[in-house]
Amino acid sequence: MALIPATIVTGFLGSGKTTLLKRVLTEAHGQKIAVIENEFGEENIDNEILVQDRTEQIIQLNNGCVCCSIREDLRTTLADLAEKRRKGELHFDRVVIETTGLADPGPVAQTFFMDDEIAESYLLDSILTLVDAVHADQQLDQRQEARRQIGFADQIFISKTDLVDDAKVEALIHRIKHMNPRAPQTRVNFGKVPLADVFDLRGFNLNAKLDIDPEFLNAGDAHGLHDHDHDHHDHDSHEGHDHKPGEACDHPHHHAHDDDVKSFVFRSDKAFSPARLEDFLGSIVQVYGPKMLRYKGVLHMKGSDRKVIFQGVHQLMGSDLGPKWAPGEKKGSKMVFIGIDLPRDIFLQGLEACLA
Repeated sequence: MALIPATIVTGFLGSGKTTLLKRVLTEAHGQKIAVIENEFGEENIDNEILVQDRTEQIIQLNNGCVCCSIREDLRTTLADLAEKRRKGELHFDRVVIETTGLADPGPVAQTFFMDDEIAESYLLDSILTLVDAVHADQQLDQRQEARRQIGFADQIFISKTDLVDDAKVEALIHRIKHMNPRAPQTRVNFGKVPLADVFDLRGFNLNAKLDIDPEFLNAGDAHGLHDHDHDHHDHDSHEGHDHKPGEACDHPHHHAHDDDVKSFVFRSDKAFSPARLEDFLGSIVQVYGPKMLRYKGVLHMKGSDRKVIFQGVHQLMGSDLGPKWAPGEKKGSKMVFIGIDLPRDIFLQGLEACLA
């Protein structure tokens, strides 16, 4: 049986998760979706849609979707749903998990990799994060959960942009880009998101993500490591901004915020020594794993004619052989790290020392 795609929807309280899910659950999109809610709370979907039997854990909706609350833990709920699907008791094509507004999506994502039974039934597709344009700056300043939700995201939806002026939205987009350069940002109104932007993003499918989003590392060369005496600056240049690599970015609004979630990029034209890189990555994941939210890269390995694609969440790291380097294609490695107060110089110097 094909694996069931799973999507995690996260975002701070009031960011619009429920509005988005209501749309997913009630629209005639022809897909049967199982939505798992972390809690049936005051604000949640059940008030308007699930007026049937509140004592049931799983409720079938009239468009074929299924809604389900987590009674025990996520793992048990996912296993229960998969078993009912195998037995033909429930029919659904995919799963969407709504986390609470205060949740760190990391442990939810890890469930799909750490548990064999879940890994054999499900494929984690992506983490979607909703951001409330009105309150985002304050939430990001004050709450680490809000910053982590952005760090983990494969796709970011900015809601309530109609309630703030364009300059504020642009400053927010710029700030988020510094935190997570690999997640595309989209403005949304009232949960009106094309389902193509919600499902089958394949954010955790190593090879596919690079086909869909080849620019995910084009965060400017200021973070590149071209030679040993390269001058590393704290902020790289981003698409749509005309400051050159290494120049100060002229967005004072962003620099008022010293977010603990930050990203940096490593690049090199030289090949990695596989043994040295494996040792180094293994040691930094042991030490800094809890603070490493998402990391991903395309690697040029000595002795291999194929790209190596790697990624990780916290302490869980995996790699895959990618396509062959095309004739005439410039070989090189690009890696992005998104995390909480990561010691960037240790990472960059350590990676440099792993080059063959």
